[in-house]
Amino acid sequence: MDLLIPDIGLVFWHTISFLILLFLLAKFAWKPVLKSIGERERSIESALDAADKAKQEMARLTVENEQLLKDARAERDLILKEAKEIKEQLLKDAKEQAQVEGNRMIEKARIEINNQKAIAMADVKNQVSKLSLEIAKKVLEHELSDQHKQEALVDQLVKEVKLN
Repeated sequence: MDLLIPDIGLVFWHTISFLILLFLLAKFAWKPVLKSIGERERSIESALDAADKAKQEMARLTVENEQLLKDARAERDLILKEAKEIKEQLLKDAKEQAQVEGNRMIEKARIEINNQKAIAMADVKNQVSKLSLEIAKKVLEHELSDQHKQEALVDQLVKEVKLN
């Protein structure tokens, strides 16, 4: 039963030992422990603040990157649109130039055809007139070779002149 009911002396010396230990801990260990706990707490707070700042910076950079991507896409779309417009304008100009050149060539060919046609017509007229003269010459020589036919032709012409 000694364990259940301790002596007063034992309790007294245990209490004194405990108070001395408590005093020594409070004087020498408690302040450094509290100081190191405070430092640890400040270190954790600064780390949390730094992490929060880093998180905010990352969020800002993410938003900034998204804005840069959006701007880059818009600029790319604008460049593509301008390139398409330039291409269409070049095609339109090329078509117009080809049309003008084609019309000029057609007009030049038409003028050349008309010139060749006029030359051919003049040549045909010359040949027809030469042939007509040759034929008339041969007909007249044949008709006028006989004296009797000549007199008949002159009489006929005189009668026609009188009638008119």
